[in-house]
Amino acid sequence: MFEFLIIIEALGFLYGSAGRFLEAENIVGRSGTSFPPSTATVSGLYAATIDTELIASLQLAGPFWAYSNEPQNFYVPLPFNYLLQDGEIKHILHWNSKVQEWQTETGDFPTGKFDRGDRWITIKSWHQPQQVHQNPWKYLPHLHPRLELQQRKLDTHSDRSNLFLENAVQMYPDTCLIYLSNTPLNDGWYRFGGEGHMVDVRCVEIACSTQRLFNQPVGKLFALITPAVWGSTRLSYSEPMTYEDNNWELAWDKEAMLTERPKTFRYRLGGSGKTKRLSRGRYAVPSGSVYLLKESLKQPWHKWPELWFPTEAYNFKRWGCGLALALGEENSS
Repeated sequence: MFEFLIIIEALGFLYGSAGRFLEAENIVGRSGTSFPPSTATVSGLYAATIDTELIASLQLAGPFWAYSNEPQNFYVPLPFNYLLQDGEIKHILHWNSKVQEWQTETGDFPTGKFDRGDRWITIKSWHQPQQVHQNPWKYLPHLHPRLELQQRKLDTHSDRSNLFLENAVQMYPDTCLIYLSNTPLNDGWYRFGGEGHMVDVRCVEIACSTQRLFNQPVGKLFALITPAVWGSTRLSYSEPMTYEDNNWELAWDKEAMLTERPKTFRYRLGGSGKTKRLSRGRYAVPSGSVYLLKESLKQPWHKWPELWFPTEAYNFKRWGCGLALALGEENSS
């Protein structure tokens, strides 16, 4: 179970990820960006500071964010059954089993344009959110020349483009990134997120109210607050699978689901050479996805079996995949 908050405050820019090589079709925009850093990146901080035995039992989840003066009330992704207009909650969708549709409180099908993109609510308002916030960071792209390996001059002999785009990220003032962990981390300054950017890291115990929330069984209706990767080491599914009698079978009986386009999921496996090995590229169910099951799950996420998650070097549950919280009583008609 998670016991600690890892609070990461940027000491300048953070690195979002390098964009693709500059070509006519992607010279504008943020092609190929990835932010905030995944829990696998946070695991690298532990690898440099704690014993190997503790690394083996490490459990992480995130990313989330908070205001620096109130890290215990951190922000988690808004479930997809909340529909927003002009930044405010307009409808809360409920499943109508008679017509097999998601409907509004009045029994109507939602119409009109609704806000898209990442939206966040505080963990303390999980069951009754009132205010919704956008991402507390902005991208600041920088063009860099591609230099030769041995000399600081433009690489004109390579068949690659001579310029590349770095998408640095600037956190808004007085905000920080938040990750959950079962293992404490020493306070201090660390290099984090690539390109040698420095961050200030603090570790505090999670508030008792948050512990109680994460200890609640997810029940029949719940939402993901981190991306979820289900399935085997090669195949990705929209829900957990179990392998029995040489066949993959559903781990639970799903009645309905609210989700959006899958997200790419990948992390570095480490290694002894200069080039670190990468995990297999996977597709993850995005955070905010809502599941409605026919039978209640009487366990909180941290008691779900590891067999529901793929394993590649580490079991994906180690990275907090599919961390879920109950959405309360099922209100379908």
